[in-house]
Amino acid sequence: MPIAIAAAVLALAAWLYLLAGHGGFWRTDQRLPPGAAEPPDGWPEVVAVIPARDEADVLPATLPTLLAQDYPGQLRVVLVDDESGDGTGAVAAELARTARIGLEILPGQPRPDGWAGKVWAMAQGLAAVGDAELVLFTDADIAYQPGTVTALVRSALADDRVLVSQMALLRAQAPAERLLIPAFVYFFAQLYPFRRVNRRGSRTAAAAGGCMLVRRAALAAVGDLAPIAGARIDDVALGGLLKRAPGGGDCWLGFTSDVASVRRYDRVADTWDMVARSAYTQLRYSPVLLAGTVLGMAVLYVVPVAAALAGLTLLAGGGALAGVPPAQAAWLAAAGLAAWAIMAVTYLPVLRLSRVSPALAPCLPLVGVLYSAMTVSSARRHHAGRGGEWKGRTNQPN
Repeated sequence: MPIAIAAAVLALAAWLYLLAGHGGFWRTDQRLPPGAAEPPDGWPEVVAVIPARDEADVLPATLPTLLAQDYPGQLRVVLVDDESGDGTGAVAAELARTARIGLEILPGQPRPDGWAGKVWAMAQGLAAVGDAELVLFTDADIAYQPGTVTALVRSALADDRVLVSQMALLRAQAPAERLLIPAFVYFFAQLYPFRRVNRRGSRTAAAAGGCMLVRRAALAAVGDLAPIAGARIDDVALGGLLKRAPGGGDCWLGFTSDVASVRRYDRVADTWDMVARSAYTQLRYSPVLLAGTVLGMAVLYVVPVAAALAGLTLLAGGGALAGVPPAQAAWLAAAGLAAWAIMAVTYLPVLRLSRVSPALAPCLPLVGVLYSAMTVSSARRHHAGRGGEWKGRTNQPN
């Protein structure tokens, strides 16, 4: 029993730290900083780059929202048709036929050795940017509210930021999505607390790949995308590259409801595949880090529930049969319930942002177990030669 109590107290201490000392990761108050209504030097040219592989089904819901942006300066869009087999390029061309903003469709070239598929597509789009001052890397499944590009540019110019990124609001409508998708954002923010990303001088760096506005000059200064050619987690890699470069500028990452993904994750398997595609990459393909992660997730998400239920059961009458003093059972239950309650409270802001019922907050331990299993699955796929699998393409590290 003393060991069980110690484990429960350790879990509670960990959650107290996460609540108060981990950069406020659970809060969703990092919103796009405002900028001047009219930049003193005028509105810079922006080129949006969209890597698209077999995205014909989502483009009708997303591409028109970008082509309809009323940006005061020059805005054009480059879509890289990454060897699609579903007519992605033709669908994009038809959607742009009557658009006010110009769309250039580039047929993607075969991927060279050492390049991840998406980063190679981004690099091809970047090569077509020309003299534009700002590049908006976005995804084919991302839809934009009116005025979003203008707001992004204002914010980037306000404090001379080299990267402004917004975490797209992920779809959370189907039951599997409501259970799993808000937790994806929650765990991402736990790994990369947005406040620390945005703090000048902090080494924490990240970005959200669906919406990344980057200064072209800052990219050129670090060798464009070649330094992250093989990155599966391209957004985090790009954020780290720009923030940690010698003389690198400020980067900003925040939440929004003006940028949204229409990608569907109707089945648990859909989210499973998304996480398993890159989770082991985040652990640098290290079995030691994998074991540590699984152990840490168990302490955070399994121990509180197990302690709470065991302590309450003992207090309800089982303690006498097991020879457990009531005081020890009470300590076990109290520590477990307190940790579980803090866990649920920290999950509420992301649930509200995702427009999901707060009643799901106590279910976070179950979700944590599922994400742990996804991470283990990611390692298994890597060792089976199926790491980074995406739409028929496998990107194994070199």
